Amino acid sequence: MTLWWLTYPLLGIFGGFVAGLFGVGGGLTLVPFMYMLFVAQNFPAEHVMHLALGTSMATIVFTSISSMRAHHAHGAVRWDIVKTMAPGLVLGTFGGSLVAGQVPTGPMTVIFVVIVYYASAQMILDFKPHAHRQMPGGVGRFVAGGVIGAISSLVAAGGGFLSVPFMLFCNVAIHNAVGTSAALGFPIAVAGAVGYMAAGWNEAGLPAHTFGYVYLPAFVGIVVMSITMAPFGARLAHRLPVKKLKRAFGAFLALLASKMLYSLIG
Repeated sequence: MTLWWLTYPLLGIFGGFVAGLFGVGGGLTLVPFMYMLFVAQNFPAEHVMHLALGTSMATIVFTSISSMRAHHAHGAVRWDIVKTMAPGLVLGTFGGSLVAGQVPTGPMTVIFVVIVYYASAQMILDFKPHAHRQMPGGVGRFVAGGVIGAISSLVAAGGGFLSVPFMLFCNVAIHNAVGTSAALGFPIAVAGAVGYMAAGWNEAGLPAHTFGYVYLPAFVGIVVMSITMAPFGARLAHRLPVKKLKRAFGAFLALLASKMLYSLIG
């Protein structure tokens, strides 16, 4: 075991705590740090971003289960929405991750940074769209799921930064939108993890201990500690000024994304 492997449980502690506190996680939190860690370990430059995305997506499979169960226990999940959006989510995420696996690291990093800037602006501005219509029918939900899944695959996120505003726009109550978004994160994560594994399956030059584009030491360290820490963050969410902290975290994400962009240009 290398000393670098000890950094992944620490990253899991941070990621799990943030996920519990703010209800966000996945790529928005983990990918920038994994990108920097992989660069520091001199992983092949052409694979760094894909490994960060694939590993992050694989971790969400497990963290999303915990989040989904918690929201279901509070009756906050609209399973009718989950069932009708899930097929589009799976198709969009799997297809998006396969395509992302073929895009060079440079353009993928730029795409990731742009989407993170958008998500961080959402947090800083506390953006919540007003309802302008009702939830569309089956075809509309399938298409919406496909779009959300495809974009989520590019940042290895559970899709909450897109699915929550979409549901609020369609007149879904805020607590149902958040709970349903947590449940939607599971099919996104499964499809994305499988897609990144498949995309990197026959790639030459990957570091040891990889499964496609999933780096197993990072995956194990992050999953174990993030699942442990998420409940602590969730408890503190009821005691701390989360809105103010969320704005600060949004600014922090923008700084991380800017650091990634600077490293790429440099």
